[in-house]
Amino acid sequence: MLGLDDKKWKELHGGYRIPYDASIALRSMKDGQDVWDELWNELHHQGDVGVASYAAIPQIVSYAAAASVRDWNFYGFVATIEVERHRRNNPELPIWLKADYENALARAYALALADLGLSTDSATTQAILSVLALAKGELKLGAMLSGLDTSELEEWLEKRLAWSEVYGE
Repeated sequence: MLGLDDKKWKELHGGYRIPYDASIALRSMKDGQDVWDELWNELHHQGDVGVASYAAIPQIVSYAAAASVRDWNFYGFVATIEVERHRRNNPELPIWLKADYENALARAYALALADLGLSTDSATTQAILSVLALAKGELKLGAMLSGLDTSELEEWLEKRLAWSEVYGE
């Protein structure tokens, strides 16, 4: 895992395709500060991600594993970066990061399994399910779960299953 003191962070690009030193925000996260807005804004921009986005995942998963509670931001962020990593215009996962990233995704899977029974809000449950699918290599299912909002789900259920006519709430 790329250490937070590694100078390589200064060279890595985020979602805006310019260098973004994610180690600063990750250090703050490690110290218990809420930096999700910054990480979402800098490491993901309209489907664009960069190597800094990938390098942040092992750190974020490590912090999440030590936390007593994980929420939508954690699972949604991991799912978003993993889905967008596969976009044709985003950089490939570098060889030097591949093992750490894949290990982090496997760790996120284990956390998701543990948290699935604890989740109380539907957004977190949906993000957890997305991470589970993605970690199992189900890219399309994970992408669908990650990107589907409540109104789209309701529309799909109505069109495909006539939900309001056939099923009860």
